[in-house]
Amino acid sequence: MKAKLFDYIERDNFVFNLSGVTKLLCFLILTFTVMYSYDIRVILAVLVFSFCVLRASEIRFSQIKIMLYYVLVFIAINFVLTYLFSPQYGVELYGAKHVLFQITDRYVVTAEQLLYQGTKVTKYLSVIPLGMIFLLTTNPSEFAASLSSVGVNYKVSIAFSLTLRYFPDMIRDYNDISLAQQARGLDMSRKERLRTRLKNIMSIFVPLIFSSLDRVEVISNAMDLRGFGKYKKRTWYAFRPLHKNDALSILVSVLIMAGALAMAFGIDHGRYWNPFVQ
Repeated sequence: MKAKLFDYIERDNFVFNLSGVTKLLCFLILTFTVMYSYDIRVILAVLVFSFCVLRASEIRFSQIKIMLYYVLVFIAINFVLTYLFSPQYGVELYGAKHVLFQITDRYVVTAEQLLYQGTKVTKYLSVIPLGMIFLLTTNPSEFAASLSSVGVNYKVSIAFSLTLRYFPDMIRDYNDISLAQQARGLDMSRKERLRTRLKNIMSIFVPLIFSSLDRVEVISNAMDLRGFGKYKKRTWYAFRPLHKNDALSILVSVLIMAGALAMAFGIDHGRYWNPFVQ
């Protein structure tokens, strides 16, 4: 079966068998570690760890391909704009200036600026795989149960669960409508000019919006008929209890965070690792 974007496909491996609560806690702990630290050594360690876990989870490239493309474009734009608007911020941050080469009087490439921007890039690259692992290895119903177990109102949890379920349905509807429109003679191939292709693609969104609204109404009526929201609390059919592997995963995440904090307060004396000033 071909995997599509945001599709949840059940697999039997270490990551998939973890509880949704465990994956949520590990995601939050490691994300906090990456966001708090500006030590590129720590962030690179988390980056390698996250990609190893991503590989172990057996997530297919087709599930994350489009997401990765958008993320890489965003990172590239962010990298360029950061330098254009603050080309000397790294110098101010690290208190030193090692010029590599000069473009203009204002735009000078320094080792400090490259370290600062490289650290920001590795931050993004570290967090994205963690988010993909959590979203694509957690059943939406179990995801709702996980949010509820950490104190989130169950109505909000259900809303997040429905959102995750909605993406694959919306993509499937888009493909169905696109094929139907092409069967009626709507050309969206590369033979047409870009402007015409964009216009034809936009014509798909009108029926897509109506089909989405119809689905929302059906789901809303079904939830009302079942008395959703009548009680303040609810039980969860998809909740998965914690086991030894869950405790091990949480322990590893906590140790990584503790190591990052120890380096920040004990070795580097702050969030920023500064190799330029001894």
